[in-house]
Amino acid sequence: MQDIIRRFKSSKFGTRDAVRTTFDLFPDKVAIQLNDTHPALAIPELMRILLDVEHLSWEKAWEVTTRTCAYTNHTVLPEALERWPVPLFESLLPRHLSIIYEINRRHLEHVAKKFPGDHDRLRRMSLIEEGGSKRINMAHLCIVGAHAVNGVARIHSDILKETVFKDFYEIEPEKFQNKTNGITPRRWLVLCNSGLADVIAEKIGEDYISDLDQLKKLLSFVNDEGFIRAVAKVKQENKLKFAVHLESEYKVKINPNSMFDVQVKRIHEYKRQLLNCLHIITFYNRIKKEPNKQFTPRTIMIGGKAAPGYHMAKLIIRLITAIGEIVNNDPVVGDRLKVIYLENYRVSLAEKVIPASDLSEQISTAGTEASGTGNMKFMLNGALTIGTMDGANVEMAEEAGQENFFIFGMLVHEVDAMDKRGYNARSYYDRLPELKLAMDQINDGFFSPKEPHLFKGIVDMLMHHDRFKVFADYEDYIKCQERVSALYKNPREWTKTVIKNIATSGKFSSDRTIAEYARQIWGVEPSKHKIPPPNEPRI
Repeated sequence: MQDIIRRFKSSKFGTRDAVRTTFDLFPDKVAIQLNDTHPALAIPELMRILLDVEHLSWEKAWEVTTRTCAYTNHTVLPEALERWPVPLFESLLPRHLSIIYEINRRHLEHVAKKFPGDHDRLRRMSLIEEGGSKRINMAHLCIVGAHAVNGVARIHSDILKETVFKDFYEIEPEKFQNKTNGITPRRWLVLCNSGLADVIAEKIGEDYISDLDQLKKLLSFVNDEGFIRAVAKVKQENKLKFAVHLESEYKVKINPNSMFDVQVKRIHEYKRQLLNCLHIITFYNRIKKEPNKQFTPRTIMIGGKAAPGYHMAKLIIRLITAIGEIVNNDPVVGDRLKVIYLENYRVSLAEKVIPASDLSEQISTAGTEASGTGNMKFMLNGALTIGTMDGANVEMAEEAGQENFFIFGMLVHEVDAMDKRGYNARSYYDRLPELKLAMDQINDGFFSPKEPHLFKGIVDMLMHHDRFKVFADYEDYIKCQERVSALYKNPREWTKTVIKNIATSGKFSSDRTIAEYARQIWGVEPSKHKIPPPNEPRI
């Protein structure tokens, strides 16, 4: 923050003397975007410098701060919203704490004027949470200290306004915006999938790389037999290449003609890797029950890291590997089903797996995934999506057409209704024989014969305190997976659907996202002018 101010004060003619003595133009020259609540202390720190070092009045310092700062929210999960203990501030940052108290005093004064006598609203909207130990609600600090607040997908931004930050929206509706996330097509197509990028360029030229909406031109070629073959060929080449990588890493023989069914993301209960596991077990049990039946073969890959202290997430990883040990060594199953846990998931591995994927799993409980960006990477690289109406999936399905998407599961309002009446996992367990069998196998040690009670914690959670309602979406998920398998049996129709998805993924370029931030939050017009590196003289 001190560096930002030093640069602002420096003359543009290259001297380091403090030329600017007024901060009137500061918000026109500087934009500070708070990427989640992690940098929330930028607000009191900017206030501290303006008040104590630059000797501005409170009113002027606050105007400069709020016009400069904007806040992007990235989650609605209550346990992820930062709340820091006041004693920590008292010992570490006493001046910042006193500034936060004054921000809060003025903020609550403003609220009380608009809603006289509404003491509960004052309590809800305070930056300081009482009760037990006093804590500072960093999201509230960000909202009050910013001139714009945004979510990262339309449904997420709506949820912020309707629930999480409803009180703040009622007072300052003009503050709240949406900025749907995007991905860079340079890394996530040209660099990682040059084969597909070339096939596209042969049809529509290369300009789409910096103007991704031009992919819509591919809709003219949905029925072009040569193009259908070319797209399918690139996918098959990517799969063969990745199969070689997998076989060297995991010593499992991969069927490259199987559907590559992939879920890669951080391991978290809300992302429901456990729902994926239940499908794997169900599919396995169906093969065992009717070994002579024709099944669409799958290689199911799940990858992602668990937070260091998140015990349940680590147990979920252990379950995935345990299922793999049984399934991959069952001669009855053969090459019809393989299960692989992708270790050390990271960007460099994503660049290999995403271009080789056929099916993208985006299966969070509706209302929990803020946006997701992996979903967009898969769409751009020619995978079809099985997903809930959550995060950016909603807008992706809207762009591609719902008929070109595999949508299943409860909608946000249905999840809310279930919360009100109560979710009863046991009722699904009793009613659905395949679900009961899968759960009994996990519980009885079928997948962990040496440690029969290894997964008791998972079974107990799913049966008695599952916040993310895995069983409620199980039946619809299994049926949706059957539709996926049916379409995959028709390679031409599958590839046509893939082309429609690629052609409608243009909205999800980060170029569009950043242009929206620039115009609607930072107040600057985007430019394609390339700034030279520091070692080159500026003209």
